[in-house]
Amino acid sequence: MNQVTKERIAKLSAQYRKLLRHNPQAIFEIAMAEIPEMVYNSNAIENSTLSLKDTEDIIWRDIIKKHADIREVYEAKNLAKITEGLLKNPHTKLTTELILALHKILLSGINDHWAGRFRSGNEWVRVGGHLGANPDFTSSLMAELVAKYNRPSDDYFLDKIAHFHAEIENIHPFCDGNGRIGRVLINQQLMALDLPPVIIQNKSKHSDYYPLFDEYVHENKFDGFTKLLAGLLIESLYKRLAILTSCKIIPLSEWAKREGVTDNVAANKAARGTVPAFRLREKWHISANFHD
Repeated sequence: MNQVTKERIAKLSAQYRKLLRHNPQAIFEIAMAEIPEMVYNSNAIENSTLSLKDTEDIIWRDIIKKHADIREVYEAKNLAKITEGLLKNPHTKLTTELILALHKILLSGINDHWAGRFRSGNEWVRVGGHLGANPDFTSSLMAELVAKYNRPSDDYFLDKIAHFHAEIENIHPFCDGNGRIGRVLINQQLMALDLPPVIIQNKSKHSDYYPLFDEYVHENKFDGFTKLLAGLLIESLYKRLAILTSCKIIPLSEWAKREGVTDNVAANKAARGTVPAFRLREKWHISANFHD
């Protein structure tokens, strides 16, 4: 990652941590409000058919649409429970015990035989052309991965998180739920550093997410994940700083009209992070105070 991006993240993170010290409840409520979006996107990446509204109804209102897939309902409820628990305990230490406990919640009511344990015996898994690690070694591989992450080093924090995410998906330690647990752990790692959670978007999974796993498997490169997480973290920081320091949040299209730029130009600026825009319910927004 280039130094300019690192410096931007450092500056925004310092501003965020200051707000976190003075407004911990507000920071907590912002993240709590994001739970349906976090859950919807992570489940949709795994091909859940629930919409964002369906997910909101299940989580906030306990409303389940007629003919809903009961497994998908459990997936939404369980992932929301995990996310809320981590938000309430943001400094939880990363351990294999934590990972197994989260997985047990994730698969509760879905497959209790698989829940809360790593693959073993003849439990091989394959995703397309990728074969997960030998089940005889998943436990030791995960222990080594966690130990390496927790070991003090001079590595940039997003590089450490990116490598961990790439490798846990490469190992594929569970019979089911690997992607969801991997994405949950990204946010656990960020929050343990007093940084906000991020949302990996389902809409761009084929262009911005899936190809990064192939790059890691075939070339042992995880810098694409670092770049992805950097952009998402900057967006998450922009969002919190805007909400806590601005009198009003407006749609990016309204800002574009005011500034005399096209919607496409504004959207491109938002996607590149060159304006402090962020997504709310999949739509770009920005502080009304910002002038380009």
